[in-house]
Amino acid sequence: MQFGLTESQEFLKNSARKFFAGECPSAEMRRLMETDTAYDGTLWSKLTDQGYTGIIFPEAYGGVGLGKVELMLLMEEAGRALLPGPFFSTVVLAGTVLDAIGTPGHKEKYLASICQGEVRSTVAILEAGASWNLRDIQLSAVNGKLNGEKFFVSDAAVADFLIVVARNGVFVVDSKARGLKISPMSGIDLTRKLSVVEFNNTPAEELGSDLNLPWAFDIATAALAAELVGGMQRTLDVTVEYAKTRKQFGKPIGMFQAVQHQCADMYLETESSRSAVYYAGWALEENSPDAATAVSIAKMYCSDAARTVGNRGIQIHGGMGFTWENDLHLYYRRAKASETAFGDATFHRERIASMVIDSARVSAKGV
Repeated sequence: MQFGLTESQEFLKNSARKFFAGECPSAEMRRLMETDTAYDGTLWSKLTDQGYTGIIFPEAYGGVGLGKVELMLLMEEAGRALLPGPFFSTVVLAGTVLDAIGTPGHKEKYLASICQGEVRSTVAILEAGASWNLRDIQLSAVNGKLNGEKFFVSDAAVADFLIVVARNGVFVVDSKARGLKISPMSGIDLTRKLSVVEFNNTPAEELGSDLNLPWAFDIATAALAAELVGGMQRTLDVTVEYAKTRKQFGKPIGMFQAVQHQCADMYLETESSRSAVYYAGWALEENSPDAATAVSIAKMYCSDAARTVGNRGIQIHGGMGFTWENDLHLYYRRAKASETAFGDATFHRERIASMVIDSARVSAKGV
């Protein structure tokens, strides 16, 4: 493993930071946050022009063909800018599912359109129990029709098609299909809109088997953790700057040891999270045997660390941290929403334990 980013990776990271700073500053993020969908066609076109909508997908389908580490770097900078809208849902989630389980025909039809920025999409996973364990899914397709509900579906209102995870496979549903109803639901993260999706004899096209679905979800999980790292870094930067300028008892509060300790802890948690995410991206790219474990470690650590970094940042800001004008609470909202998405820390600790036990059983049988 290369301990350090290559020149091209550094360039991608720096150019992404400049792009998001110029095209999605705080004022623009807040403007989109106040809309019903948090989607802006002009911003989406610019994301496409940068090649971001096809960053990790094969060139045969209009993608750029970069690796998983590059995806982590891009998502870190997107998280730093608190990028609103359907980018994660469309590219990172729907795109990786299509790439993992779609036939060449499906990829030509759906994935190529995502790479070219022509469509938006999302993946409907959770049901009433809100379990991220795929074995708990109850919705099934019968004779090519879906009946039931999916909850907490991100960016469904702006999707051109939905990918639906069912008990007996994965299906594609057109957003204008008969019997499909999309209703908004409240969410803690104001930049990422959620919906309830209802199916009533809704026609669905089978995408394929769900055998490779965990692999696609591992990529999305690692990318979500990378997004959390970007949010942590921004929270840390804003907090340190505030500690340098906010005065109490005639001196900047950053001179007080208690505040310095808080900032040092925030730095430690941010850097540790970044290391875990980068390794997870590398492991996924190299098909390392411990890739799934690395993803769970990254998500487990980032879920806890992002919440803690947000807590410390708001505490150092004092009353200012709770004001609507301060962006800090928006990053905290994203951290809290992403903490549970694709499994919280407890879910991934149990997943790691299960993988260790399964590995031990396999080893015992081979003895």
